[in-house]
Parts: sequence; C-alpha cells; structure tokens
Amino acid sequence: MPEDTEIDTDRLHEAIDKELEREGGGFLKRIALTTAIMAVLASIASLEAGSTVNEALMLKTEATRLQAEASDQWAYYQAKGLKAVVSSAARGAWTAIGKEPPSAYQDETRRYEAEQKEIQKAAREKEKERDEKDKEAALLLRRHESFALCVALFQVSIALGAVAALTRNRLVWYGSLAVGLAGAGVLIARLVA
Repeated sequence: MPEDTEIDTDRLHEAIDKELEREGGGFLKRIALTTAIMAVLASIASLEAGSTVNEALMLKTEATRLQAEASDQWAYYQAKGLKAVVSSAARGAWTAIGKEPPSAYQDETRRYEAEQKEIQKAAREKEKERDEKDKEAALLLRRHESFALCVALFQVSIALGAVAALTRNRLVWYGSLAVGLAGAGVLIARLVA
C-alpha cells in the first residue's frame, strides 16, 4: 500500500460539519421561530385563563354573599310569621273566654303578614341575583377551561418542537405545528366568541 494516498480526515470532518450546519441550521431556525410563536400564544392563553377564572371566583363569592342575604331574609320572614301566629293565638285566647279581643291583635297579625310579603319579595330578589351570578360564573369557568386547553396544546407543541430540534426530525416538527395550530384555533375561537 502506498503511503501517499492518505485522506485528509480533518478537512473531511470540517466539510461534513459545515454541510450539516447549513442543512440543519435553517430547519432549527424554523423550529425556534415556531416554538417562540407557540410560547407567545401560550402566554396569551394563560393570561386569559387566569383572568376568566379570577372573575368566575369573584362571581361565585358574590353569589355566596347573596345566598347568605337571602337566607337572612327567609329567617326574618319566619320570625314575622311566628309573631303573627303568637298574635293570632292571643286573639284566640280572648275569644275562647268569650270576650272581644283588642283590635291591636288583629292589626298586628295583618301588619306581620304584610311585612312577610315584603320580606319574601326581597328574599326572592336576592335568590334571583344569586342565580344570575352563578350562571355567569359557570359560563366563565367553561371559557377558562377552553383557555386552559389552549395552554396545554401549546405546551405539547413546544415540547414536540424541542424533540424535533434534538432529533432533527421533520415529521415530529410537523406534529408540533399541527398541535400548535389546533391550540391557536381554539384560542382564536375563544377570543372572538
């Protein structure tokens, strides 16, 4: 074997590295760009998810307060009913002994019954407000779930992008793009709705 036919492996390695860098560099830049876009969209979805869940919690708290007020009104209603029964019983005692009851008992009974109607109206209004707040909170929680789904899809997309960059596998990157586009579609649909 002749010794002059030696191959310069250093130059060969340099040429191969340059080719790989040139070939893979553009691909890696595209992965980096799409991953950055997915990260921005994930941030937007995350902010929206946090905002909607906070608003829903505030509405749930308000609904709980209204329920407590309605319960107070119903307790007051019952107290007025008991007073009306006591007044009526006192009238009955006068009648039982054959005497005419004082008109104050009849007046009290009527007054308590009228007050009960007003209290009942106030309690029902509080319950109606509570139901409206609950319904609004439920809508916001469903909206929050959609934004949370977007965040999850973007996170999966970003993870697939990282795998694609490490393995330089275009199919994995296409999967990353598909998952990211699904997340973007849900995000846009939620923001528009």
